[in-house]
Amino acid sequence: MAKLGIGELNPMQQDAMNHILRGRNDVVVLSPTGTGKTLAYLLPLVQMLDVQSDAVQALVVVPGRELALQSDGVMKSMGSGLRSQACYGGRTAMDEHRVMKKNRPQLVFGTPGRLIDHLDKGNIDPHLIKYIVIDEFDKCLEMGFQDEMSRLLGKLPLLERRFLLSATDTDLIPRFVEMGRTDRLDYLVEEEPLNDRVEVYCVKSPEKDKLSTLAQLLISLGETQSIVFLNYRDSVERTDQFLRQQGFVTSAFHGGLEQRQREDALYKFSNGSATVLVSTDLASRGLDIPHIDNIIHYHLPANEEALVHRVGRTARWDATGKTFFLVGPEEHVPKFVEDDVITYAEAVPQLTEPALPQMATLYIGKGKKDKISKGDIVGFLCKKGGLEPGEVGRIDVKDRYAYAAVKREKLQQVIRLTRGEKIKGIKTIIEEVR
Repeated sequence: MAKLGIGELNPMQQDAMNHILRGRNDVVVLSPTGTGKTLAYLLPLVQMLDVQSDAVQALVVVPGRELALQSDGVMKSMGSGLRSQACYGGRTAMDEHRVMKKNRPQLVFGTPGRLIDHLDKGNIDPHLIKYIVIDEFDKCLEMGFQDEMSRLLGKLPLLERRFLLSATDTDLIPRFVEMGRTDRLDYLVEEEPLNDRVEVYCVKSPEKDKLSTLAQLLISLGETQSIVFLNYRDSVERTDQFLRQQGFVTSAFHGGLEQRQREDALYKFSNGSATVLVSTDLASRGLDIPHIDNIIHYHLPANEEALVHRVGRTARWDATGKTFFLVGPEEHVPKFVEDDVITYAEAVPQLTEPALPQMATLYIGKGKKDKISKGDIVGFLCKKGGLEPGEVGRIDVKDRYAYAAVKREKLQQVIRLTRGEKIKGIKTIIEEVR
């Protein structure tokens, strides 16, 4: 907990930890988005696994690759002494198996289809799996994973316990999950779709096309981090292109992008190299980016559940946040928004310049497979790129490449000075992630 910067567990996490760690029953945890459900199951689970064994002992089923990667990142940051791995589509199972053979994870996070693939190929021994966690269980069902989850659970004959987590009520659990005696921990509060740490604003657009109003709103919000939600992929592309033309540094995120594009977008936003994430509701769940200040509904949410998941991206833990409803001439704030709505006046002044983020992101074309570490990258950027250690931000090293955040004003200097230089004796590509 200390390594994660968490001083004290919230009541839901304490309750979940007690039931999972000290109980014998299956457990269902119902708790709103942003309340820390990943830690609620990981903290007790790591104490239940055998660190001396090289076998996979637990599976965490998730609806998408982003949540698999982020949950795996939380696990690794805990420093528990256990090994973990994220498995998902978009890359070959053979590559994942090679990593699995080398790392010998005891815990695997994965999408249903990819976990079935590894079980079918004998990469994971089904007889050694004691525990299964289904995170965002409601989302897995909503995305049509019933058949795959049924097949997956049918391949695990010696399961001892099942743990389900959801941000919405799940009275009806399909029979194939085979829940035994179950402890149900319900922390959902129906009458409060938005928590009291979120201020709710209405921003009125004089035109049906709200792009100019959106730009003025974002300018007024300065360097703070904002997610702009839209309902369609082509609307995301159009809005992102418009904001970039106005001088904003943005990331676009939707299901139609390639895996690398989605990873680039999330990394830029999470490390402070982009102030705006323009996205479909794909970003409303499963993203663990702790410091998001503003949620902007360019397109209004379809229902209360969609609103809850969108706004759950801000005011996480004990932080505060703001949500803004952009309404055109014939629109109004949805009736299911029960909070007091404030008319936002700060977007009215015709400010001209968007605030640029303090950081920019570098792509480095070498990674763990090339024996490159975070320390190697910091040393390279300081020695060859002329940076001070304080001018280097977050670094993430993948198998074949790495990302590094650097001070924006030093970006071109770094690219110029490192052109043609070697890192640990290896030539590599170094370029800006745009």
